[in-house]
Amino acid sequence: LINWHFFFSGLIGRSWAMVFAAAGFKVKLYDIVQQQITSALESIRKQMKELEESGFLKGALSAEKQLTLISGCTDLKAAVEGATFIQECTPENLELKKKIFSQLDLIVDDNVILSSSTSCLLPTKLFTGLKHVKQCVVSHPVNPPYFVPLVEIVPHPETDPSTTERTYALMKKIGQSPVKLNKEIEGFVLNRLQYAVISEAWRLVGEGVVSPTDLDLVMSDGLGMRYAFIGPLETMHLNAEGISNYCDRYREGMRLVLNTFGPVPEFSGEVEQKINQAMSEKIPVAPKQLDARREWRDECLARLAKLKKQMESD
Repeated sequence: LINWHFFFSGLIGRSWAMVFAAAGFKVKLYDIVQQQITSALESIRKQMKELEESGFLKGALSAEKQLTLISGCTDLKAAVEGATFIQECTPENLELKKKIFSQLDLIVDDNVILSSSTSCLLPTKLFTGLKHVKQCVVSHPVNPPYFVPLVEIVPHPETDPSTTERTYALMKKIGQSPVKLNKEIEGFVLNRLQYAVISEAWRLVGEGVVSPTDLDLVMSDGLGMRYAFIGPLETMHLNAEGISNYCDRYREGMRLVLNTFGPVPEFSGEVEQKINQAMSEKIPVAPKQLDARREWRDECLARLAKLKKQMESD
């Protein structure tokens, strides 16, 4: 028997559903509104067919077979029944998420994993006081999870280690790349790194050092090319004769540069207008243009994912 996995029917929920179905798992999508489920299932069907045609569909099963694994449900109790893993994907609203988890807390058994897709709400804020807190964990995906495999697994201080281990193993099984955080921290790891980059990018543009489009080029045609395959620590290791040698060579220079970093930006005012103008000239803020660019981004990510898999198996 393949166990049920159940998700909420928003954008991230749909993407999660596709990832799990690709690995051969049965999935239930839950929403209080039937229309939401209907449109979610239609959207998944359309996406899967397109992926199959372009050769980017994940998993060994055909799109049709994968689609038979996904069903919808408007009754929370029925959705929970038989589930071994529940992934909440509601909007980033603490009260809403707490309400959902307190409802789930009343109806789940002692074996199911209760997981949240939150990108910034701490487990202590979400799960404290729940009867089943030992079974609760954050599994933060990266948008879009279908092409970007990273999942940050963040436990509550009272989360049972077996919950974290089971979630980690499940993510591995469906082809994602899970990482375990040993404790919670604001922004988790991905967003802390992302915000550090955004913050310095903002300052460099604000101080007139570089244009917004050139700034992006430094990442896409510079750092980003390396970072698609190796992280910053391995980069240091390879850019010298190991980490210790790198520190000996560059310690002082790094500290010198880092001490010139400015305060945290406001992300508003003149700099915001300047960056907004440059980005809008490149990609107009209209649904059609933004969607076309997102589709292009997703195709790039799909091709990169394929290349990475190839490189790993060579």
